Amino acid sequence: MIDASDILQAHILIVDDQEANVALLQQMLQDTGYRRVSSTMQPTEVAALHRANRYDLILLDMQMPVMDGLEVMQALKGHATDAFLPVIVITAQPAHKVQALKAGARDFVSKPFDLTELRMRIRNMLEVQLLYRLLEKNNAELEVRVAQRTAELAESEARFRSLTELASDWYWEQDDHGNFTKITGPVLEMLGTRMEGEAPAAQDSGPAALPNGGWNAAQHEELKTRIAAREPFLDFLLCRTRADGVVQRFHISGEPMFNRLNSFIGYRGIGLEVTERANS
Repeated sequence: MIDASDILQAHILIVDDQEANVALLQQMLQDTGYRRVSSTMQPTEVAALHRANRYDLILLDMQMPVMDGLEVMQALKGHATDAFLPVIVITAQPAHKVQALKAGARDFVSKPFDLTELRMRIRNMLEVQLLYRLLEKNNAELEVRVAQRTAELAESEARFRSLTELASDWYWEQDDHGNFTKITGPVLEMLGTRMEGEAPAAQDSGPAALPNGGWNAAQHEELKTRIAAREPFLDFLLCRTRADGVVQRFHISGEPMFNRLNSFIGYRGIGLEVTERANS
């Protein structure tokens, strides 16, 4: 809620070509406790004054020479940064009320006006306007926090990828359809697949010349099954027999990836050869 002291700190502009009316409204506002009250008897200045000061409320007389209240509101809307036009019109003509509301005024007061009624209308209008400004501010702050958090997440993700690539021999990422989007190392050979449109490599010897590329068939199938099921796993043992009979051992780790709405967006994993460690 808006505090009473915040309402009394609101910036108010009085627009009337009659000096007596301006003096009456100023005195009423100051007696009520409003501390920031300005005035002008030149309606042509109102749009520029509002751009410079962004008033919380404008008390606008409808009948003025050179530029009437409707023309003033059109000028305000032409330069306004707010969707909410903070105008209360003051008029002695009943027909002007409907015109003013259609033009964007938020309320009206009839002349001769009742000071008690005018005070209440001013207070109610200011409360709505300040709540609107508060919502505007909170939305802006929320957008900044979301942008900062998004940047932090992107930076964290970049650090994660860099560290996993440095700490492993292989790294890969797949999208939600299983297509590879990032690869380092012999991942495609390990998973027994190729990038779409890629021709098989011609090899006369080595692991690829052996059945299943030399990979342990049972382990190989279990690994692919876990990935297809979107299961996380850590240090899964995968072995491969080379053409010279040497058995290579690899630890494979992987996890599914989800976005902030908890929707699956892909898979990522790393592989590390541990052959020397196993044989030492």
